[in-house]
Order: sequence, then C-alpha cells, then structure tokens
Amino acid sequence: MHASRGTQKRSAGLGLALLSAFAFGGSGVAAKPLIEAGLDPLHVVWLRVAGAAVIMLPIAWRHRNLVRERPALLAGFGLFAVAGVQACYFAAISRIPVGVALLVEYLAPALVLGWVRFVQRRPVTRAAALGVVLAVGGLACVVEVWAGLGFDALGLLLALGAACCQVGYFVLSDHGGQEGKGDDSRRVEPPHPLGVIAYGLIVGALVLTVVARPWGMDWSLLGGTAGMNGNRVPAWLLLGWIVLIATVLAYATGVVSVRMLSPQVAGVVACLEAVIATVLAWVLLGEHLSAPQLIGGFVVLTGAFIAQSAAPKPPSGPVAAGGGAVAGVTEGELSAGRASH
Repeated sequence: MHASRGTQKRSAGLGLALLSAFAFGGSGVAAKPLIEAGLDPLHVVWLRVAGAAVIMLPIAWRHRNLVRERPALLAGFGLFAVAGVQACYFAAISRIPVGVALLVEYLAPALVLGWVRFVQRRPVTRAAALGVVLAVGGLACVVEVWAGLGFDALGLLLALGAACCQVGYFVLSDHGGQEGKGDDSRRVEPPHPLGVIAYGLIVGALVLTVVARPWGMDWSLLGGTAGMNGNRVPAWLLLGWIVLIATVLAYATGVVSVRMLSPQVAGVVACLEAVIATVLAWVLLGEHLSAPQLIGGFVVLTGAFIAQSAAPKPPSGPVAAGGGAVAGVTEGELSAGRASH
C-alpha cells in the first residue's frame, strides 16, 4: 500500500514538474510577439511581474512574517531573481532567438562554481570542473563562434546578464542562509517557498515600476494582435498566458513537484525547459537552430546539470533554469520554480 502511494506520488510529482517546465518554457515564445508588436521589453516584464504579484497577494499576506524574518532574502529574490533575470531575458529575446537566450542562461551553475572556486576559494570537484568545461564548450557551438558570433552581441550580453543575476541571488542567499554568534552557526528555519516567490514578485514589480515607467506604455497595443510565425494572435491572450501560465502556474507547480519528488529529480526535469522553449520557438515563431547549435545546446544542458549536481552543497537560491531555475531556499525546494522565465 505504501509502495503504491509512493509510486503515485512520484508520478504526480513528475507530471507537475513537466507541466512547470512547459509553462516556464513558453514564456519567451509568448512574450516575443508582444515585443515585436511594439511593446518595450521592460513593459512586457512589468506586465508579467505586476500581474502575477497581484494574483499572489493572498499568499503574501498569509506569509507576511517573512517581511520581518527574511527581508534581505525577499529583497534579493525580487531584485535579482525576478526583476533582473526577467528584464535581461526579455530584452535578450528581443534581439536573439529564444532558445539561444535560455541556453546562455544555463551558464549560471558554471558561474556559481567560478564564484565558489576563485572568490570564496573553496575547492570544487573534478566532475564540477568538467561540467563547466562542457557548458562553455557547448555555448561556443550555440553562438557559432567559428562564424564570428552570428548573433547580436548585445543580445548575448543581456542573456549573460540574466545568468549573472541568478548568480547574484545565489551569493546573497548563501550569506543570508545562516545566522549565528561567534563560532556557533546554526541553520535558520527555511522560509516557505511560495511566500518567497510571492514577495519576490511584489518587490520585483515595485523595482520594475520605477525602471519601466509603465505610465508611458502604449496600452492600446494590448487590445490588438501580435504576429506569431504568420498568424495573428490577440495580444491579451499572449499576456494572459505569460501571467497566469508562465508565471503563477509555473511557480506553483514547480514548488509542489519538488516536494513530491526531490530537488535532484525536479532539477533534471527542469532542464527540459530549455528544450521545450527551443521547440516551441521553432514551431510557433519559426526560429530554426542549426544542427551544431542543437548539439551545443545539449552539451550546455549536460554541463550545467553536472556542474550543479557535482558542486559542493549549493547556496540557497535559484539555479538557471529559467529559468532559468530556483534551487531551493530549502535545499532546492524552489528549484522547479525558476526565477527567470
């Protein structure tokens, strides 16, 4: 009986993890037509974050104690993992293909290892170093360095900026994950992941309001249509997908799936986000990647996974997943709820 329930729980968790990866993977595909229709990338990010923040207000109220207990964590999540990652990612996809931007973000685990090794001067395993080499080598194939970087250089830098924002949240969470006096350090009670997400969205919305200045947005564009590979789609429908599916549903199913599976298993499934995003962009936007780029993308994902898995106990914070991924405030409990996409 217990074995049957365990199998059912794992199956349900796997299904939710796949749903989360699909939801996150579709954010860029839905956002790019809105950007090409005339909306500024920052305005699209603000609409996404502010809309999701409003929906998550009841959860924020329920976990209002976090404001007093973990203000630095909430501020870091909102500033780096929400506002920074999404602003850089959406700006990047306005200049380069969705799949390429997301694959560049998967350098975040490798960048975290670089921080651990050269800044914190902590040892890393050979497997972790191999993961970094694979991720960098795969990225060279994705951007086709032999062709002199065929993609927009600024777009690639913006995607790299999204990865760096995820690293910033890693570092902040690592410093804020412990508190102690003198030599006696203790692990604090981990905050509820949905509460962190809710307040991160609120903080991100406030920051983006100042940066994006939505009062200057052409709101009439939301009543029109946007082009998607030769087809016209209502702009409000794309926005609804971004807010409800690619943000609220994606985060919620991601968090639940990690609790039903494990951070490691959910992290493997989360890597499918880049694959899903690339396929959706291929089918819906007509963004075709060459064979070397696809192979390079597979190598990037493999390297990112090895780097993440082989690292010493990772700091509490998001892992590129998308994400892009948020590798849990509670030993990966947020990992399927990517900060990025």
